[in-house]
Amino acid sequence: MYLIMKYIISGGGTGGHINPGLAIAREIMTREPDAEILFVGTEHGLEKDLVPREGFNIKFIGVRGFRRKLSADTFRTIGKLFKSFGEIKRIFREFKPDAVIGTGGYVCGPVVFYAARKKIPTLIHEQNAFPGVTNRILSRFVNEVAISFEESRPRFKGKARITFTGNPIRNELFLLDKEEARKKLGLPKGMPLVVIFGGSLGADHINECVKEMILRHGREITYRLMLATGVRNYEKVMKDIKDPLPGNIQIVPYIYNMGEVLAAADLAVTRSGAITVSELSALGVPSILIPSPFVAENHQEFNARALENRGAAVVILQDQLNSEILYGQIKKLIENAELRSKMSSAAKKYSIRDAAAVIYSLVQRAIRTRKHPQ
Repeated sequence: MYLIMKYIISGGGTGGHINPGLAIAREIMTREPDAEILFVGTEHGLEKDLVPREGFNIKFIGVRGFRRKLSADTFRTIGKLFKSFGEIKRIFREFKPDAVIGTGGYVCGPVVFYAARKKIPTLIHEQNAFPGVTNRILSRFVNEVAISFEESRPRFKGKARITFTGNPIRNELFLLDKEEARKKLGLPKGMPLVVIFGGSLGADHINECVKEMILRHGREITYRLMLATGVRNYEKVMKDIKDPLPGNIQIVPYIYNMGEVLAAADLAVTRSGAITVSELSALGVPSILIPSPFVAENHQEFNARALENRGAAVVILQDQLNSEILYGQIKKLIENAELRSKMSSAAKKYSIRDAAAVIYSLVQRAIRTRKHPQ
């Protein structure tokens, strides 16, 4: 008799937690087309929109994240946490999961903890070089911990098996090789492409530095430069650029064909979110990384330093970044093809393209171990 397996995936808040969960879900459905998958998140995170858009079911619980400072709100948050266990209990009783996967964010804390206490096979996936608080706590209770940077391994305690898997990344990044991508973008032969973006929402400081760089050095830029400002910042950037842009400089609100652009890129200038860093590594794109100083526990700098230590990236902290430093660093790398080649090789050396498949195998190992304990 064929057994239909049921999986709960929990993670939320930002795309960095949700997209790996979606990649794992797609891998499960590829391997087990009849499997049932249920996401558990909150109505306050991006999962509310991203998960249904991918065709998966989602249930919401009322848990909230803790603020850094003790206040009356802290006690309300504790109350919601205890209430959430009742909601989780009902979800588990109705769905009866065979395994539970957590991909980070405060919402996965009570979900994975409840599963572990009920002896349901559990796995957590950590995207960053410096693990979040939720995953560090959960690592003491789960069966499997999947990490994306070896640097995070010593920060996990407990008896869970820790496996370096990398971050699950989008398959569309590998649909084109570099030459095919360059042709699709209409890039002249021999002209390098530098792509600059600050994440899906853009980054004000990076935008300002690039705008100033274009105003000062636009006529000296001989490579193709593409800046994605973020939709909300586009008009703000363009209003100060009064002269027509040179033909080799392009400013857009958002890059919708990011797979093509990264496949064609000779250099990327960007933030160092975990998924971005993993995608750059998988494609072997040399990078200038500018970690966001506004993220919890400064994890973007840990991600960036991991690539820098391998020789795959140059790191510039935001408080050290200005238009002249950025212009000089881009110029230095674009004019040194040999250095970029070494950076590309270093990036690829530590990348994993089949992370979702490896994570799937770990989930199956957790299930087997629960059924047949050693």
